[in-house]
Amino acid sequence: MSNKPKIRRYKTMRGLVTRLRGDLNNSDFVLIYAYNGIGKTRLCMEFKEGGKRKNKGDPDTLYFNAFTEDLFSWDNDLENDSDRKLKINTDSSFFAGLESMEMDNRIRPLLDRYANFDFRIDTDKWEVSFSREVPKGETTETVEDIKVSRGEENIFIWCFFLAIVHLALDDDGTGPYKWVRHIYIDDPVSSLDEHNAIAIATHLARLLKDEKSQLKTVISTHHTLFYNVLCNELKKKSCKYFLSRDSSHGGYAIRKTGNTPFFHHVAALAELYEAERSDKLHTHHFNMLRVIMEKAASFHGDENFSACIKKDDNDIDGVLHARLLNLLSHGNYSLYEPREMLEENKEYFRKILHDFINRYPFNPALFPDEPAKAPTP
Repeated sequence: MSNKPKIRRYKTMRGLVTRLRGDLNNSDFVLIYAYNGIGKTRLCMEFKEGGKRKNKGDPDTLYFNAFTEDLFSWDNDLENDSDRKLKINTDSSFFAGLESMEMDNRIRPLLDRYANFDFRIDTDKWEVSFSREVPKGETTETVEDIKVSRGEENIFIWCFFLAIVHLALDDDGTGPYKWVRHIYIDDPVSSLDEHNAIAIATHLARLLKDEKSQLKTVISTHHTLFYNVLCNELKKKSCKYFLSRDSSHGGYAIRKTGNTPFFHHVAALAELYEAERSDKLHTHHFNMLRVIMEKAASFHGDENFSACIKKDDNDIDGVLHARLLNLLSHGNYSLYEPREMLEENKEYFRKILHDFINRYPFNPALFPDEPAKAPTP
């Protein structure tokens, strides 16, 4: 009997949302890993709309995604280049009822975990100004109205959202967030370094595991490390999925990743293997194969991905296949409109892929037809 996780296929995103909402009847968390371009943000918005359909127009989902970040925009004072503010779009219900909530004091202890700048929210103009302490001789001085980096801006918006999550978790049924039944978080770490990715995942897990909370949560991400930390922190009462496009039937496919932390490069390699077996190789698969080899080379301490390419007797330095992979992974290919490979390139791809799988000790259950004699172009 095969140990391969069962793949569930959904023609529409609405059908997938029905599955996820059903999972939350028996689980506290749903964790989703997916590559960029699969539709994580659209899934988040469809989940939100699913709540409105269920509740006859009333929302039930507090969400964080790219649309949340767009509620904040910079006024960089182009005329004087000095009075820079982050403007808040108060037309959104996301900010409803916050005027009297002392958001500065709620956000600051969260932000202090990750950043070394300060801020002030003007609730009359609904704009945020930032400041930072900088060295001056043996002391420091405060520089006002600074422009923070993109990563620092993302951290601030994330902490703003977390402050609202706290309000929703603590709501006794009479506050501004009494309507929240679900929290959906999509990729909060797109511009953050690995240290902050770990810190955010750990802190978020501790917050959501509050035993007093009745809220159910979905988290989707393309960030491997962030996903792995969440898998470890939220092992109990969680469903863990790898989401992909269903190339064979159209729509979407999910399969469980189990309790073992999920690794991007292994899943991508298995996906390439299935594409090769079904002869559905597209030009962007060269990009994926190169990324996998770069990760493998880094793990083994090699300076270049070409170290992972098997050297043939008539190509002692492995120049041919390394050059081919390098050239073909830099083509002007669209991930959203896949083009089939030329037959000649398919043969080279198969050769490089099978040699790589046979050379390194991957779990053989992932590649049931190996070892196979790789075709020689």
